[in-house]
Amino acid sequence: MTFWRTLLPALLICPSLTFAASKEMVELSRDVAILQEQMRTLQHSQDEKLSAIQVLVQQALDAANKANTSVALLQSSLQQSSKDQQTKVVTTVTDMGAKVDAMTTDVNALRESVADISSQVGKLQQQMVDIGNAVRTIQTPAAPPPSVPPGGGGVLPAAAANVPPIPAETLYQNANRDRNGGKDDVALQEYNDYLKYYGNTDLAPNAQYYIAEIHFRQNRLDDALQEFDMVLEKYPDNNKTPDALYMKGATLVKTGKRTQGKQEFCELAKRFPSSDLASKAKAQVKSLGLTCGATPVRRKRS
Repeated sequence: MTFWRTLLPALLICPSLTFAASKEMVELSRDVAILQEQMRTLQHSQDEKLSAIQVLVQQALDAANKANTSVALLQSSLQQSSKDQQTKVVTTVTDMGAKVDAMTTDVNALRESVADISSQVGKLQQQMVDIGNAVRTIQTPAAPPPSVPPGGGGVLPAAAANVPPIPAETLYQNANRDRNGGKDDVALQEYNDYLKYYGNTDLAPNAQYYIAEIHFRQNRLDDALQEFDMVLEKYPDNNKTPDALYMKGATLVKTGKRTQGKQEFCELAKRFPSSDLASKAKAQVKSLGLTCGATPVRRKRS
């Protein structure tokens, strides 16, 4: 383009050269002029498009900035909301923990109060039993002194020696209380008195069993075996029969008579298969390394 710009003025200055120009040169000049006009038009169009693009880019940047601002505000709002919720939750949990601790303290205090009340009630009940026994003793008329028959040598009738000191229920309850309270010797005497005066009552097998149990607990194993046999022989098929069988087997094992102890365990499992002690008896036999075979005929005494 610089060449043609230089060439055109030269042609204007030199008319002689203009006439010498060929027809092609004229057409070429015209084409160049048209081309220049198209170039100017294209340049103008490109400038307009670039301006439009710049406007669009600027608008996009503005929109992006606004979006970033909105996102930042939203994020800040979410963070603040999360902090507020966390503060509320922590406060609520703390308050609940304090309330639970307070309730636990109250429950413990209530439990202690109930335990104290139960202890006092137990003492009152015992006092009532003692008072009742004392009242019965006071109200019981004194037996007249038995008359000694002529030639009797001063010996009292046997009936006078079999007079019960206190009612059966009171005597049995006293024996149970002393046994549970660790007073084995006192309970032993009371159970023996119960059997002496009330040996035909429904609670007699229990008294006999507890006598054997006290002997076992005091490691008087021979006496325990005799008393367990008394339960099984004197009071057959009573509610203490499974217990007596199990404890007799345990006593025999403890004295070294493993085979005889196994026989008692096996008889218990055979006679009372649905009782709770049956599974324990089978476990005892298994721990001895033995098995239950044919149950032998029960012997009267071990």
